[in-house]
This record gives sequence, structure tokens and C-alpha cells, in this order.
Amino acid sequence: MADDAFERGRSTKREAHAQFGYRRSPDQDRRDAHHPVVVVGAGPVGLCAAIDLAERGVPVVLLDDADRIGEGSRGICYAKRSLEILDRLGVAERCLDKGVTWKVGKVFQRDTLIYQFDLLPDDGHKMPAFINLQQYYLEAFLCERAAELGIDMRWRNKVTGLAPRNDGARLAIDTPDGSYALHADWVVGTDGARSTLRRCLGLAFIGEAFEDRFLIADVRMTGGFPPERWFWFDPPFHAGRSALLHKQPDDVWRIDLQLGADADPVEEQRPERVVPRLRQMLGHEDFALEWVSVYTFQCRRLERFVHGRVVFVGDAAHQVSPFGARGANSGIQDAENLAWKLALVLRGEAPTSLIDSYDLERSAAADENIAHSTRSTDFIAPRSAQELRFRDAALALARHADFAKRMINSGRLSVASVYDTPLSTPDTQPWSGSARLGAPIPDAPLTDRAGKPNWLLEAVGGEACLLHVANGEERPALPGLRHLAIGEDLIDRDGHFTTRFDATPGAAYLVRPDQHLAARWRAFDADRVQAGLDRILARTAAG
Repeated sequence: MADDAFERGRSTKREAHAQFGYRRSPDQDRRDAHHPVVVVGAGPVGLCAAIDLAERGVPVVLLDDADRIGEGSRGICYAKRSLEILDRLGVAERCLDKGVTWKVGKVFQRDTLIYQFDLLPDDGHKMPAFINLQQYYLEAFLCERAAELGIDMRWRNKVTGLAPRNDGARLAIDTPDGSYALHADWVVGTDGARSTLRRCLGLAFIGEAFEDRFLIADVRMTGGFPPERWFWFDPPFHAGRSALLHKQPDDVWRIDLQLGADADPVEEQRPERVVPRLRQMLGHEDFALEWVSVYTFQCRRLERFVHGRVVFVGDAAHQVSPFGARGANSGIQDAENLAWKLALVLRGEAPTSLIDSYDLERSAAADENIAHSTRSTDFIAPRSAQELRFRDAALALARHADFAKRMINSGRLSVASVYDTPLSTPDTQPWSGSARLGAPIPDAPLTDRAGKPNWLLEAVGGEACLLHVANGEERPALPGLRHLAIGEDLIDRDGHFTTRFDATPGAAYLVRPDQHLAARWRAFDADRVQAGLDRILARTAAG
């Protein structure tokens, strides 16, 4: 199920980017079909969750009521952290090969550039700040990867009922061959903004809906615009409103135009309405309309993401405005946060209470994203005279004063969440550098002992890991924890690791299976490391 962020969409091409045949499952002839994990919804978030679990050795059934990857680019912007996750899942290289890499954004008022930013000014990173890639390409790459892993993907399997139990949940499923039932130890709900699972449990969102309507269009053309994010306030071609331009692969450009709350969503999608707007913006007629939609949006979430053995992820758990590319990116981080915890619980290596930390960490992340998204929306589409005066004053000041440029909010772009969580061991000493407790560790270029290039995140992988700056002392092995010695196993020739981690001889860094920094010490101590590992696995109460 693709995330449904748009009210309606129409395409000039009604072709599927990938079609999947329905296949009858042996479970349809059983009365006691049972699986450890069933993921409902095969959009990018559901596919990431299923792939992550499968790579951790968990058998997964993936259900979707459709049989195709649909038209329309929908989500297009994928942030550095999402790309790092996709790299671990085995699809980032294909995304980078196809996608448009960018890191510079420019903000205009009318036809004057008033502000620009660089999202990744330093080097020494494997992944770029952002790529633009149509969602159907990402879904196709993820489907290919899921097939490589042998994941049981069941198309045209529509969930119609959900009955929670103490030991899992029972799913009722409709197919072209009739209905059948599945029992799952855990159900992962990634079935989008109109989640059937959420409706089955009678769960409601809390938050607010925004009335402004926006036109979104994919336009095929050969354009002279660079691969940057361009945003206009009150542009001459769309006076009194805002506009956004992004480059995508295949000479397709994403255009967003603010329409206002009173716009008719059906009328505004008609070519005779859309084409003149685009002609005025682009200054020529040499383009073809690929896909059009009119959308409104909401900033809201479930009060809790975990309901017994049913866990909600992505748009099924929370919704934000598209400004800042926070929807799909936060959903991919949801999936990663849940997958390693669920795998450990199913293997009996962590208590079921570890899943509670998914709700704690990702609901906090959702609150942060909703707050940023709401502030962006209020700046782009002010809802009161006071908000409009503030916006106009900030734009006017930004032309002359650098401090005011930081007040311009055309959509604060997605960044990785930093977890303030019981799974972390608080710092007892000051640290500098870009590594932050609770955040994903920053990548760094390294070499192995033979001089072969490597990347820190590749070396760490998806398991709990201890990074130790070699100082000549022997390191005792700890069960269930990989050790990597910087200066022995991995060589920091360019000094990026040293700078980013404020590394000193003997320092130790405990990394979670999702590559977030859980603890750090200036000197290795086996008892402290073991206590830090116990915290990660929820084996001890937070102190």
C-alpha cells in the first residue's frame, strides 16, 4: 500500500511501473497458518521493515491489497540517513545510480535570491545529503531486494479484519480465491494514512488538519535548472502564493504550487487549468505533463504506536506535511528502529519490553517532525494576520541581515532523530565533534589493515558494536558484542573519525544495532560496556 498523502491524483499515463501476479498461498488451504511476523502494506516503509527483519533471520510475510507499483512520483526526497539505512538493506547503490543527487537549496522572494544553504558542506561521507528519486523506482528496487531474500510477498491479499490476542493477532484476509486467516506473533502495520489495521482497532489520530490546498505536478522536459531545491515566496509567475521546484530522474521535474483553501481539487487537476500555470512558471511550452495531484495534509499521530502485538509504522502511525521531506524518511527510520528490536525479542535475546522503547523513541521523533512540519506550514501558508506579518518581516530582513535568513522556513529538511532514551548511558565527560549521544554515528572513510578502503557504517553493519580506539591494551571479549579497533582493524588515515568522534587513545563507543550511539567512555571498562549493552537490550532498569 503506497502512502496516500494526496487527495486525488491523475496521470497522463495509466501504466504500472511494475505488475505483480497474484499467487495462491499454501496458507489458504490451512486452518492453523502461523507466522512470526506479518507486515501489512508493501510501500517503501513496509518493504524496508520486511527486508530488515529478513536480513536479521526473521521469516516475514508481506501482504498488500494491490498488485502493482502505481504511477506518479509521490515521495521523491530521500535524506542521508535514509540512504545509509537503504545501503545496509542492499538497495542504496541502485538508488544513487538512478537518483538525482543534491545538497544546495535556494529560497527566492519574487525573483530575488534571498537565502541559500548547503546541507553537507564537508567531505568524507559515503552518502550524499539528499537524492531525488520517484517513489516507484524505490519501491521497485526494494521489491527486487525482497525477492532476492525470498520474502513471502502476497499481492492482492487485502486485510479485512484484525483480532488481537495475548500471544499475537489473527488476521482475516480476502483474495481473488476467497478468504483465509493467519495468526501472527507480531503484526507490523505499514498500511499508510488510511490504515485498515488502525481502523480495525478503532484507533484515532490526534493533531490538526490544514486547509490549504497545493497542486503537485510531474513535468517531463529538458530544463536548464540545476539539481537544487528552489523555493519561491510570492513568485511573479504565481503571485501571492508559494512554489517549489525539484529535479528528478528521466528529465522529470517536480513542481508544487500553493493554491489556497478554496481551490476546487477536481477543477485544479484539469489540464486546461494546470498547463497555463506551468507555462507561466517555466516560460515555455516545451513540456509534457506526467502526473498531477491536489493535496491537503495533516500533522497528527496515534497516541501510542504499540498496541499489544500490533505495531504501527510510518504513515499508519503519524502524518506530516510534505514540506521538509519528513514523511517517507521518518517512516524508514521507524522501520529500522523496530526491526532490530523485534528480531532480538523473537530470538529470545531481549525481553518483550524492548518493543516499548520503539513507542518511546519513535513517538518522540514523530512529535519533533510534526512540530517542524507545523512551523514550516505556518510560515509558508500563514493562517493569521500576525503570522503573515512575521513571515513578511523575516523575508524583508533576510535581504539585508544574515540573522534573519535563519528565520526563513521553507520546510526544515529531514534529519535523523536523536534519542533521549533509557537505552543510552548518559555521558559523564564532555565531548566535542559531530557524534552525538542518541544519534546515528557519523560515517567516516577508513581503510583496513591491508589498505583497502572501507566506510565506518559498512564496518559496523546492523549489530551491536563496540568501537575502541587502540592504545596498546588488550580488549576482553564480551558475548553478543562485536569489537572494532580504530588504529588496528580500521585505520583513520584522513582523521575524519578522530575529529567527528573526538577520539583519544583508549576511548570506547557503544553502538546500537541501528547505528545510533548508545554510550561512550574515555577509557575501556568491561563492566561499564556490559552495563551499557544491557541497557540497549532492556535487560536492566534505567538508572
